[in-house]
Amino acid sequence: MRLVEQLKFDDNGLVPCITQDVESGEVLMLAYMNEQAVENTLTTGKVHYYSRSRGKQWMKGESSGHVQKVREIRYDCDGDTLLIKVEQVGAACHTGRRSCFYSVWDDKRLVIDGEPEVDATAVYGEKDILDAVYHVIQDRRRNPNEKSYVHSLFTKGLDKILSKIGEEATEAAVAGKGGDRDEVIYEVADLFFHTLILLGYYDLPPERIYAELRRRFGLSGIEEKESRTK
Repeated sequence: MRLVEQLKFDDNGLVPCITQDVESGEVLMLAYMNEQAVENTLTTGKVHYYSRSRGKQWMKGESSGHVQKVREIRYDCDGDTLLIKVEQVGAACHTGRRSCFYSVWDDKRLVIDGEPEVDATAVYGEKDILDAVYHVIQDRRRNPNEKSYVHSLFTKGLDKILSKIGEEATEAAVAGKGGDRDEVIYEVADLFFHTLILLGYYDLPPERIYAELRRRFGLSGIEEKESRTK
């Protein structure tokens, strides 16, 4: 008997998975698995998920080392939801918090429960810094904070975000003309940051940009432009 044969995957071949700390009982996160992720979880003893935004399987902690060691696997009476009890190494949430469920609705207001245990970038690793920054941006968007610069841009709307991108692009160009390498780094970082805010506005993860760059890799500029019109 195989576990995947007991599960009811949805029309996209996915099943939701709730992950819980085996010692404290704290709910850490909710993500999705396809059949291969379930099989790899069983084989390796470490939780694997399927990313709907990136369209591929991934192991929790593959970049950061913040893995989830499987201690028990359950599924509900309908077979359409998994519950996995784990030993969590480090933080489960991309914000650096132990759990993804830190937003508490208290009567008529939102309360943030606790502070990040680790730097958010440590959850992803340095090579995935753009993903880490993007997810922090989305966190600021979804959890309003009057002191948050990112939240203020989302509140002011798309035109303000686009205006800031234009402003930062101009400053990057001026820095390039000036020839100061440190200034170029600083201004291009600002430009990257604000373009990530634009991606967040449209719920487009950086992986979509990576995929487009991979598509273009090896094409000449002329070939790439011609491919857009086909």
